Amino acid sequence: MRRAVCPGSFDPITNGHLDIIGRASKLYDVVHVAVMINQSKKGLFTIDERIQMIREVTADFGNVEVESFHGLLVDFCKQRDIPAIVKGLRAVSDFDYELQMAQMNNGLSGVETLFVPTNPTYSFLSSSLVKEVATWGGDVAHLLPPTVHEALVERLAQK
Repeated sequence: MRRAVCPGSFDPITNGHLDIIGRASKLYDVVHVAVMINQSKKGLFTIDERIQMIREVTADFGNVEVESFHGLLVDFCKQRDIPAIVKGLRAVSDFDYELQMAQMNNGLSGVETLFVPTNPTYSFLSSSLVKEVATWGGDVAHLLPPTVHEALVERLAQK
């Protein structure tokens, strides 16, 4: 079985993330979406909420598994016998950082990284930017799956 992982914080998952996961799901038999746990960061959504949202919006792909991880991504890969990491690249600036990470991961464990160019429609998109624009009342509905947009609007209304 060909397996890969798409890692990230996904706070929240955007259409850009979904595009990369969907494209990976066509290349691999199983795509693991690994939701990163960073104890030093307070997310807008809990890890469990993010996992639930991702499961919901990726259900139609049929070959996506979603779970959280804490620690080194290469350990996550080793524990699940995953030989490849799939990362979306939005711009050249992403490449510099991601190349270093890919080389480190390969050096630590032999895990390969596949870089997928982001759909130009989403080349500017990040979860942080979506949250910031939404916080100030901007319309981000076209940047998120509908159920995620609804959850974002509800969460921001609670703040």
